[in-house]
Amino acid sequence: MTLLTPEQFSAAQKASLETLFGLTNKAFDGLEKLTELNLQVVKSTIAEGQENAQRALSAKDAQEFLALQAGIVQPAAEKVLSYSRHLYEIASATQAEFARAVEAQYEDQNRKVQALVDNVAKNAPAGSETAVAVMKAAITAANTTYETVQKATKQAVEIAESNFNAATTAATKAAEQASRASKKAAAV
Repeated sequence: MTLLTPEQFSAAQKASLETLFGLTNKAFDGLEKLTELNLQVVKSTIAEGQENAQRALSAKDAQEFLALQAGIVQPAAEKVLSYSRHLYEIASATQAEFARAVEAQYEDQNRKVQALVDNVAKNAPAGSETAVAVMKAAITAANTTYETVQKATKQAVEIAESNFNAATTAATKAAEQASRASKKAAAV
C-alpha cells in the first residue's frame, strides 16, 4: 500500500519548490533593503564628512573648532540610532515573512498528515484502533508543542523589541547629554 500517488508526490515537490523560491525572494528583498540602507548611509557619511572637514578648516580659533566638534556629536549619535532602527526594521520584517511562510507550510503539512491518518484509520484492519489512537495522540502532542514554542517565540520577539526600544531611548538621552556637555565645555 503506497501512501502517495505520483500526482500527490509531484504536487508536494512543486509546493516545496514554490516555498523555496518564495523564501529565497524574501531573503533577497531583505538583502536589497539592507544594501539600499547601507548605500544611503555611506553617501550621507561622505557628504557630511566633507562638509565637517571644510567647516573645521575654516574655523578661526580653537573655541570655534571645539564648538564645531560639539555640534557634530548629537547628529552623529542620532544617525547611528536611526541606522540601528532601520536595520532592526529590515531584519524584523524579513524574519516575519519567513515566520509566516513557515507557519503556512506547517499548517499545510499538518492538514495533510491529519488526512493521511484519517485515511489510514478508515482502511485499517479491525483491532488497530489502538494504533490509530496512538498516532492521533502523537499528532495532537506535536501540534500542542508547536503552538507552545510558537507562543514562546512571539513573546521572546516582543521582549527583544521592547528591550531594543528601551535601549534606543536610553542611547538617545545619553547622546543628548553628551552633546550638551560638550557644548558647555566648548563655550568655556
